[in-house]
Amino acid sequence: MATKTKKELIDRIAELTHTKRVQVKKVVQQFLDEVVTELGQGNRLEFRDFGVFETKIRKARKAQNPKTLEPVEVPEKRTVKFKVGRLMKQKLAAMTGAAIDDEARDVAEMAEVAHEEEEDESMEEHPQT
Repeated sequence: MATKTKKELIDRIAELTHTKRVQVKKVVQQFLDEVVTELGQGNRLEFRDFGVFETKIRKARKAQNPKTLEPVEVPEKRTVKFKVGRLMKQKLAAMTGAAIDDEARDVAEMAEVAHEEEEDESMEEHPQT
């Protein structure tokens, strides 16, 4: 499995969209900066069918230094969690032939929420009289 860089993705997008690489780079970097800013403010980012980014607080805990076997205090810290969206899960499964593990059942939950939101939007657009 190869590792792809931001530069390679920018080059591919520029080629596919027939846009200057510099412009694509600015847009991609601004997008990433905005994602970091929103997560830093504790906001949840949902990209329908792609996935959801959110921050979680990991509680302080005691751990053990593997070299010295001495107990060590690990302070509380904030981590970023990503939940795979329904469409991404399906596409990856089709591309790789392997199912995407969803231990927390987050994908099913997200699909239910998305379906409910679509129904709500439909009701707003076409109210029954």
